[in-house]
Amino acid sequence: MEDTMETSVIPKNSGSRLEGMADVPGICELSLTRAVIQYTESGKAQGSAQDIGLGLVVDGRFAGASEVLDLGSGKLKILDLSSELVILDWIHQPTLEHINKLIARKGEDLGTYSFRLAIELLSRAGYGPLTRSTLFRIGFRDISQDLDLHEGTAVRIAINSSGAVVRAHLDYSRGSLIFTVPEPDRCREKEKELVAAFPQNEIVCMEQRHIPGAIQYEVLFSVPPGLESLRSKCSVIRGGLMQLLRVFEPERYEVLSQNLAIFGSRDTLSRISLDEPAPEAIDLSYDLEGGTHARSADTVH
Repeated sequence: MEDTMETSVIPKNSGSRLEGMADVPGICELSLTRAVIQYTESGKAQGSAQDIGLGLVVDGRFAGASEVLDLGSGKLKILDLSSELVILDWIHQPTLEHINKLIARKGEDLGTYSFRLAIELLSRAGYGPLTRSTLFRIGFRDISQDLDLHEGTAVRIAINSSGAVVRAHLDYSRGSLIFTVPEPDRCREKEKELVAAFPQNEIVCMEQRHIPGAIQYEVLFSVPPGLESLRSKCSVIRGGLMQLLRVFEPERYEVLSQNLAIFGSRDTLSRISLDEPAPEAIDLSYDLEGGTHARSADTVH
């Protein structure tokens, strides 16, 4: 089963959430209110900058038009949850009541409280296939905010004087980094810089497969066995993007380097407390010869 489900967004002023919806197919007899779910909005593979794709259903009486609070941005959405659904957890009724009070106040406290709740829920759920995409999303959100703070989730890099901009975004479910280059033909020099930025990773080119007139490159990573491994991959992504900025936008690179040296890099994932053993992989060829050599299980393609 996929880590996340894709949902349709219904405008809040569409009048879709009428009591008459109880007669519409797809209405769930068990209310989804208080459920913590993972979602991906249709047509928005990367979502918005603050969203983390982890939502709390604050009103799930009608599955086809549920009111969901994104626990990253603190924004309310109306989502169609009548298809396959992964419920990660449930919250207690007093917690929901407190959240509804914060929603009614329309203050900044809602975003702060909801994200703190997300950290607690992810710590409780632990690391695994169901939480990995959300954790990747949080890690890449930190990178985007450090390197290119804007409303989108991609890190933008100007690759030439004409203003052509490469956009790098993370495929949260696959855990791979996608570069979209707005040029119809491959450029060997730029490809060399991309390989130099991610020397330990396999990189594949997808020529005009998804976006006409553009080329996409996918930097592949192995599936991280644990949270620390995932954080390590985020560090590799951050370092690779900084290397590309150093090559193509040296002035911007210098400013970012100075800011990061003073204020430090965001590391939200360090706030998630998990009791996980450090994975080890045994080199059998060495072990059978009487050695005890062990290496990290975090092997990158």
